[in-house]
Amino acid sequence: MFFLMKRLYPQKQFPELVPRLKTWWGMFIIFSIAVFFDPIVSLISLAVLCFFSLKEFFSMMKTRKIDRQLFLWVYLSIPIQFYWIYTDWYGMFIIFIPIYVFLFMPLPRIFSKSTIGFLRSLGSIQWGLMLMVFGLSHLAYYQVASPEYGANLVLFLVLLTQVSDLIQYLVSKTFGKRKVIPTSNPLITWEGLFLSVIATTTIAYFLYPYLTPLTLTFGLISGVLISVTGFFGSLTVSVLKRDLLIGERPAAEIKSESYLSRIDSLTYTAPIFFHTIRYFFDFM
Repeated sequence: MFFLMKRLYPQKQFPELVPRLKTWWGMFIIFSIAVFFDPIVSLISLAVLCFFSLKEFFSMMKTRKIDRQLFLWVYLSIPIQFYWIYTDWYGMFIIFIPIYVFLFMPLPRIFSKSTIGFLRSLGSIQWGLMLMVFGLSHLAYYQVASPEYGANLVLFLVLLTQVSDLIQYLVSKTFGKRKVIPTSNPLITWEGLFLSVIATTTIAYFLYPYLTPLTLTFGLISGVLISVTGFFGSLTVSVLKRDLLIGERPAAEIKSESYLSRIDSLTYTAPIFFHTIRYFFDFM
């Protein structure tokens, strides 16, 4: 589709699309390998993905020495979180970051007697943890929660999220006119959002019998759910980046360099799709 749009609109440039596609296909290949070989490959790969995503998020923050000391403890939560996944301890997996890590995080700042910027610093770090570690780590739990269907569900999720992002970007860039929320993400238009929902739901209809044990109704709902939640994920990460980097560099330069722009949708689609399936189906 990318090459088709280039032919139809040769005057348009798509600077963000190539790096985004490389990232998506890299993840897709990793999950495909995990399906046929060892799920440990995807577990380790996703832990690395969480680390680099969180690292880039932290690099956007205005930090002091006490914040950088806290980063070390935050990074240590990644292998611990993935250990709970490896041992299939769902209860600890679901509460470790939003309860134990969040309650522990203020202590180093309190004992250091540093109160300046306390709330903004902790709030930013907590948002980074929730999206880049807690949200993305759900991708690793699919195979543990459902050894029979988990890997295929991840392939289904990643592929639909990729399609939704691709359609949103291409349509909005080529002939999209009405921006959804220009103050958050000026690239996404209503035309791009609407067509991405239609395209994602259509592809979900053709893929769900081969990659999932879902019913027809839920197969179609999955397409809508993934497309819409991916849109919200993209908006949220975009707003966070703009707030953290305000006054630092031009927005276009930031967006073109950012690795987070390539996985932002997954921070929402991975946990929401996971918990929706877990609630309605017994195989998770």
